[in-house]
Amino acid sequence: MPYPLDATAVRSWCGLALEALGRERERIDAINVYPVADGDTGTNLYLTVESAARAVEAAFDGHASAGTSLRLADAIGAMAHGALIGARGNSGTIVAQLLRGMTEVLAAADGAGGAMAGAADTPGAADTLRRALRRAAASAYEAVAHPVEGTVLTVATAAADAAERAGHETGDAAEVARAAHDGARTALQATPGQLAVLGRAGVVDAGGCGLVALLGALADALSGEVSVTPVAVRADAPLPEAAGCEVAGRVAADGCGGPDDEGPAFEVIYLLEAGDAAVARLRTRLDGLGDSLVVVGGDGLWNVHVHVDDAGAAVEAGIEAGRPYRIRITHFGGATRTKEPAMAARAVVAVVPGDGLAGLCAEAGATAVSVRPGEPPASGELVQAIRQAHAREVMLLPNDPELRHTAAAAAEQARTEGVRVALIPTRSAVQGLAALAVHEPGRSFDEDVVAMTSAAGATRYAELAVAERQSWTMAGVCQAGDVLGLIDGDVAVIGSDLTGTAMTVLDRMLSAGGEMVTLVLGAKAPDSLAERLERHVRERHLAVDTVVYDGGQYAAPLLIGVE
Repeated sequence: MPYPLDATAVRSWCGLALEALGRERERIDAINVYPVADGDTGTNLYLTVESAARAVEAAFDGHASAGTSLRLADAIGAMAHGALIGARGNSGTIVAQLLRGMTEVLAAADGAGGAMAGAADTPGAADTLRRALRRAAASAYEAVAHPVEGTVLTVATAAADAAERAGHETGDAAEVARAAHDGARTALQATPGQLAVLGRAGVVDAGGCGLVALLGALADALSGEVSVTPVAVRADAPLPEAAGCEVAGRVAADGCGGPDDEGPAFEVIYLLEAGDAAVARLRTRLDGLGDSLVVVGGDGLWNVHVHVDDAGAAVEAGIEAGRPYRIRITHFGGATRTKEPAMAARAVVAVVPGDGLAGLCAEAGATAVSVRPGEPPASGELVQAIRQAHAREVMLLPNDPELRHTAAAAAEQARTEGVRVALIPTRSAVQGLAALAVHEPGRSFDEDVVAMTSAAGATRYAELAVAERQSWTMAGVCQAGDVLGLIDGDVAVIGSDLTGTAMTVLDRMLSAGGEMVTLVLGAKAPDSLAERLERHVRERHLAVDTVVYDGGQYAAPLLIGVE
């Protein structure tokens, strides 16, 4: 039976969309040829929707703590806001605007009362969803400086058209969503005939592919019938070489201008606090600096995306307009550069959560990518770090299970640029340290991969965290302020103080044996913590050595590794 179009449906939509984009991520990355063939569209869409899903979960948790129910307007508003602040890349930014457009209609209907109160098969819900999809498509076109057909914009419009036709024939919102999904799938298959670069590559539009997955998740959330049919990413047949290359009045905007006509060198993205008038002036300024300009948002908060050769000028324009922050600049690698440093034979790139760990990696000769609190690195940042390593072979250490999609996308992109990359499956910084300790550039690449992977796999990892709210865990119910001991990613110990909980975690981990304990202290760890834990290990576990590092990480006061 259809489910109500309410806050719970939005929550389910987020979860199903993340699953779908997780499945499709690599395939979408692989067909990413427009507007820049940087191989990260699938990953960027995944990270954008992940930010949206986190915002929705936070909204549910906040209302649960207050003892109130979350309304549809609050849930869809949180989803749109989360996507806005976490939008990655051109397609992620457009998807954030699509969600904002839907929010305008759904929130207004929810506030008016009645229309959203019933199940998904009520006429009001179906009509509102139809109008929301239409507004989403229109708002996305408004956000793009030079709309191009054969892209995610075309797919969004086709979805709205199909929803509108279904809306007049049925009062079931689930059927409207399914019709929108079907219409989007059909439009996606036509994109190679609308955009020359897609036709020559024999693929459909990557951003549109992601939108099809997103709409399929919406249909599943409302119908309760989950479908895992993969999106078709290949065109039936490529267009002939003579296909036109002019796009929106610009020659070579899709890379058709010949081998010597390169696009902008940098992608610049930032959040901006500014008024409408200032943003209007900013659009004009940035449009003169580069291309692929997308500005989304409103109510004083905007997400700005542009491709330029002068990244500094793009940021300065934002400063003149308001307050830019979370600035990300990614080099595409296509611009002419000055003489490069000599290439090394092999290097290590490691993602680390603190300045202390970054320093340790640097001392060991690795290139460190520091993680900002609450801001996991995008695949473009990892690709840039691989480039900066200036090596023919690179070992990539993600050091976080949540970064597996991002790291895999970065590795694949670097391989297309001629770098041999091995993704070492490290799930924690302590596993990364263990892998780095056995790294030996002098042996063969494959032998080095095996040694580093084995060292990481032989290292059990744990971390301590402080609970922010009451919740269920694998170890029972925790209260806000409790200290949680997570072993291999699962909560295993709930304690009242940091030192005591750490001792219990160490005892559990060492009960299965171990020769070396690594303690990585966070920025807020007590001064006496390391000394007390070292003494505990020395007194309770004979012949076990302990090494302590000042990691400087903020997310966890203590990381533990046992080898």
